[in-house]
Amino acid sequence: MALGGQEMIGLSILTALAATTLTAPGPRGPLEGTLIDAGKHAPVAIIIPGSGPTDRDGNNPMGVTAASYRLLAEALAQRGVSTIRTDKRGMFGSKAAIPDANKVTIADYAADAHAWAKVARRATGARCVWLIGHSEGGLIALKAGQNTDDLCGIVTVAGPGRRLGTVMRQQLQANPANAPILTPALHAIDELEAGRLVDAAALPAPLQPLFNPSIQPFVMDLFSYTPTALATSLKLPLLVVNGDQDIQVTVDDARALATAQPKATLVVAKGVTHTLKIVDGEGRAANLATYADASKPVSPVVADAIASFLKAKR
Repeated sequence: MALGGQEMIGLSILTALAATTLTAPGPRGPLEGTLIDAGKHAPVAIIIPGSGPTDRDGNNPMGVTAASYRLLAEALAQRGVSTIRTDKRGMFGSKAAIPDANKVTIADYAADAHAWAKVARRATGARCVWLIGHSEGGLIALKAGQNTDDLCGIVTVAGPGRRLGTVMRQQLQANPANAPILTPALHAIDELEAGRLVDAAALPAPLQPLFNPSIQPFVMDLFSYTPTALATSLKLPLLVVNGDQDIQVTVDDARALATAQPKATLVVAKGVTHTLKIVDGEGRAANLATYADASKPVSPVVADAIASFLKAKR
């Protein structure tokens, strides 16, 4: 099938831009990521993954195969923005960084973001580096942004604006299939918010992976953060992006973050889901289909908003 002129230009750009594997120092061993260099003087951004075992491409063995981060990096390269997308410490290419990937905190991930910023500056010659955090990665970016060293600014994409316990409650309540397990799930969240461990073995079987004892200390740390408080104290430029079809993090979250930081820029992308892709059709099934479709590009509105913001703030 013939490609249009604009698509041909994008294809030739991506052909010329080779992906390079980079490493950054981790606690016990290296962190690993992939650089797509858009050329001299291009803004440079670190893409911080969302929750759970999500890899640098945006895929997750729990059923997410949308490749959202790889596609976002490629779309940003077409728009003249370099990116490094990273594996979390203890996972995938960063497995050697720590023996147990569950023994981490949000502050640890924020420290890793700063380690990557230093590497990115050395690799590209950039004066400073942007952080793009997706979902839980948005919280990490906001935490990292409290220390301005090496950073140009922060972009949250589908990042929570409320405490994560509140977001998790809403996510569970939004799915009618969770009705039989909702009461114990909400109780478990209450307990972790209060700093008390939960007996996962006493929970219904579908909830046991979600509240696995090995991850409960991390979840308690995660629940302790208030994203709007981090946004308020941020001294760096902030772009907040959210899709209006996101069933995990709502537009109200994005508005809360933008309101907390008076100088923030808010972009609401029409028809876009949590995977940064435009949904085809209506209903939950159509929305969830975007989580498994790596052939579907990220929304041009999302890529344009990020690229324009980064270039305007240089």
